[in-house]
Amino acid sequence: MRALACLLTLAALLLPAQSLLAQGGHQGHGAPAAAPSPQPGPAAPAAAGLIQVPPERQRLIGLKTSQAQMVSMEKTIRATGKVDYDERRLVTVSPKIGGWIEELYVDFTGRQVKKGEPLLTIFSPDLLAAQEEYLLALRAREQLAKSGFAEVRDSGQALAQAARRRLKLLDISDGQIKALEQSGQAQRTLTLHAPYGGVVLERQAYKGMSIMPGQALFKLADLSVVWVSADVYEADLPQVRPGLWAVVSLPNLPEGDMRGKVVYINPFLDPKTRTGRVRLELANPQGLLKPEMYAQVQIYLDLGERLAIPESALVDTGARQMVFVAQGEGAFEAREVRAGLRAGEYVEVLGGLKAGERVVTSAGFLIDSEARFKEAVSGGGGGGAHAGHGK
Repeated sequence: MRALACLLTLAALLLPAQSLLAQGGHQGHGAPAAAPSPQPGPAAPAAAGLIQVPPERQRLIGLKTSQAQMVSMEKTIRATGKVDYDERRLVTVSPKIGGWIEELYVDFTGRQVKKGEPLLTIFSPDLLAAQEEYLLALRAREQLAKSGFAEVRDSGQALAQAARRRLKLLDISDGQIKALEQSGQAQRTLTLHAPYGGVVLERQAYKGMSIMPGQALFKLADLSVVWVSADVYEADLPQVRPGLWAVVSLPNLPEGDMRGKVVYINPFLDPKTRTGRVRLELANPQGLLKPEMYAQVQIYLDLGERLAIPESALVDTGARQMVFVAQGEGAFEAREVRAGLRAGEYVEVLGGLKAGERVVTSAGFLIDSEARFKEAVSGGGGGGAHAGHGK
């Protein structure tokens, strides 16, 4: 509709000039016509490829120009996302021995636990047997150490080391082994501790139940660092790279914006939304960020200095992108350019323009429409101008 209105306006301005051209074609067939009064409107092109726009016409259509220049360009990519667990900080607690849960210290999901906090105590006959074997190996080493044969002494040492390794494989800590050596009494239970602080996500442990080696009893998540997964549109993805800083806003948190960093970009797109998943990492020392919270993400790009023009100077014809370059004395050249990144009010120019050249920033669409209209009229009206000259 806008293009049609512009063409109709230009037609109204240009048709009087075309009528004069037609009358001039018939001057030799009748009485001399009176000199026509000047008509407002654009003049013919000053040269091939140029469009002439007189000063009064420029004022009428509000034509303005701006210089192509090096501009420090910055861009903000906005996306929506949600808070997620840091997958590297998820852990499953499972025993390496079978037995029965004798005591349960953490008995509900969502509970906060500290690093080293006891989770449960297991009674295990296998554990008891392994400790007794180690105590026997220690006593045997003492006896064999008195032998006059080096091979015998070494065998006692090797036996004790093998028994100790078995305890380590059962997740018996060095402290527990030392206590066993000092007391000389095997412990009938084993206590499992939290490997680090976090939140209990899942609990499959109940007091009195029998357990098997490798059975998952707890799933813990450390929320001191979280991820924010943002969905970035396909057109913006090539500009995003790991290491960029971003601001994350959560509408339900009064604490304000939080800073995060891009750490990973998924190598595939969502076929329905045409977006790519960008992962940000945020510190969460107070635990305010909770998984599944919605967030607004702004990723900041410093594009450096680039040759750019105002975005309003670019005329997109559908097949190509054009600008109108001022050539002086009311002449403008329609020139094809290669546009690059867009940031704010500016668009990068990759080719077709040089720094310092002036381009039309307003009324460019009118000039383009006018040029198309003149081309159509001159092509179709030429025959009318020569009517009556035939045999």
